[in-house]
Amino acid sequence: MTGLLDGRVALVTGATRGLGRAIADALATAGATVVVSSRKADACEQVAAEISAATGVRAHPLPLHVGDWDAIEPAVDAIVAEHGRIDVLVNNAGIAPLAPSAKDVTEALFDKTIDVNLKGPFRLMAVAGAHMHAAGGGSIINISSIGAERPSPPEATYAASKNGLNALTRAFAQEYGPTVRVNCVMPGAFATDMASEWDDEFIGLVTHRLPAGRLGDPRELAGLVVHLASDVAGYTTGALIPVDGGRTAVY
Repeated sequence: MTGLLDGRVALVTGATRGLGRAIADALATAGATVVVSSRKADACEQVAAEISAATGVRAHPLPLHVGDWDAIEPAVDAIVAEHGRIDVLVNNAGIAPLAPSAKDVTEALFDKTIDVNLKGPFRLMAVAGAHMHAAGGGSIINISSIGAERPSPPEATYAASKNGLNALTRAFAQEYGPTVRVNCVMPGAFATDMASEWDDEFIGLVTHRLPAGRLGDPRELAGLVVHLASDVAGYTTGALIPVDGGRTAVY
């Protein structure tokens, strides 16, 4: 995939760990200038430096709390001012709190989940999408969750926010089409740093009915994101794509 995104500028939120880091690495390997974003400035700086050293492609840190509505437009404008464009937006940042019951979900936790997982991506799509549309092209990729379609009670709020992101994907594909493509990837269980805390028994429960029979490698999702960001996927928009080891194929 080297060279597939040469000359493109990509913003990845939640890019300092897990799936976001894998996506940022893959976009840079494909030639894109990557803006590495998360809440922690020091983590953004470290990861941007590591990506630049590993790929030879420029990567830039951008501390941003996506739940802060008023911070989003200045952040996107700063990217355009520095680089002259924004071609790719990957809405990856999110939180996934679990609750033993619906009664245990506080209003503060509910609001925080919606702010980070739904309100922030909405505003980022609106602002970045407007820049892309005015420039004549771009690609937005939302990272949702297979839980949006197959929620469990402990993740109800998280699943609802991700289902909302699925809906926004299709709405924005119409809003900014045909120049800007908007797609959504729905990951299942991946071997990220979060999964490193799972014991063998829990991993067995997660994977025993999956046709793939294992956790996913983050690079397997990152490659799809690169594809969706590139012109190779020019006829793909408004799509919700599960990458879940076959979970959606199992009754």
